[in-house]
Amino acid sequence: MKPKVHKLKNGMSAILVPQKGAESMTLFVLVKVGSRYETRPINGASHFIEHLMFKGTEKRPNTEAISRELDRYGAEYNAYTDKDITAYYIKMDAAKTALAVDMLYDMLFHSKYDPVEIERERGVIIEEINMYEDNPRMHVDDLVEEELFPDSTLGWNIAGPRENIRKVSRDELIAYRDAYYIPRRMTVVMAGKVSPDALKMLDKTFGSVTRPAGHDKRFDVFKAPKRLRHATGLQNKATEQVQFAMSFHGLKMQDPRLPAAGLLSTIMGGTMSSRLFIQIRERRGLCYSINSGHQAREDVGLFTILAGLDKTRMPEAIKAIIHELKDVAKNGITDEELKRAKDNIRGRVRLAFEDSAAQAEWYGKDWLFRGRVETPEERMRRFAKVTKQDVQKLAKQIFNPAHMATAVIGPYRTKDQVQKMIRW
Repeated sequence: MKPKVHKLKNGMSAILVPQKGAESMTLFVLVKVGSRYETRPINGASHFIEHLMFKGTEKRPNTEAISRELDRYGAEYNAYTDKDITAYYIKMDAAKTALAVDMLYDMLFHSKYDPVEIERERGVIIEEINMYEDNPRMHVDDLVEEELFPDSTLGWNIAGPRENIRKVSRDELIAYRDAYYIPRRMTVVMAGKVSPDALKMLDKTFGSVTRPAGHDKRFDVFKAPKRLRHATGLQNKATEQVQFAMSFHGLKMQDPRLPAAGLLSTIMGGTMSSRLFIQIRERRGLCYSINSGHQAREDVGLFTILAGLDKTRMPEAIKAIIHELKDVAKNGITDEELKRAKDNIRGRVRLAFEDSAAQAEWYGKDWLFRGRVETPEERMRRFAKVTKQDVQKLAKQIFNPAHMATAVIGPYRTKDQVQKMIRW
């Protein structure tokens, strides 16, 4: 049965996703705000706010009070911040649905933002930044996006620079929160074993929020330059394995060719039988890991290849990767590759949909960004219509060196050393 979107009394969207046989439920709250909405002085605010939602409310005065109440019932709970979204969720025994609803409502709209906790959390976030920067596999993503999206908030780090975290004020954080945590920017989803009183619970809590709208601002739409010049990010680091990223401008969320982009990324590097995995790892032994993926934003997308490469054979590895990209653009894909990719995506979606959290996030994002609730069956029908020619045509468009950025973390001192290895 297709989930139905309801409107709470304040206009906030609520989606109920019943799942037969489930004994647990997931409550997911998605807010349409992230780092791309920020200004330079408060870059990192979206992520900082996410952290502070777990630091205590009037009803639950500190982190321990929140976590103890959820841990008592074995709940899974967390949050994340991205470039264009912040999300919070609780997954627990459906018998405790009322607790989950009250908890997230209380955290999101009654957090105290205690000045002592804010000061303490500055150090926590700076250590989180340190952790990501010390992990080349994670940090190379940030470096390549900075080069792929020049002069755009899309290229900014989600956690922000350390100097911002040290000085952003409580008043600035609260003003930013109040501008964007408003009903029209929020969607709440309940999936799994949905209580008959679910809508009544949500309306009493989330539906009672009355923050005025009008202080939020739309992000600046990214305008791709005709050519990215010298777009190479570099972190000099004494590593045995080099982390390498190659990224291209892709498709935006409303592009009808998104299924073709998903199939292209699966065929190129989405599985252990993909072209890049077989050619770069299995046949040449140039890496341990290599994969590709396409991610759509509201105004642009990105197609990224990530690899951990043998530092003594970097030129050979990069040449082999580029050869595979050029080959699919020139010669296309086979019937068998297309069929395997479609089967793979269908299978992964079915596995994911056994989890109520995956269902809640799927429908919540679809509604928040596209204004629809598309079922897996409906999406698979769109994938089924994609042809070999569709995939090849898209590969020709995306794999364009004029719209390519790269990033490397390894024992290189200058970007020139890296750029000499990239010959398209």
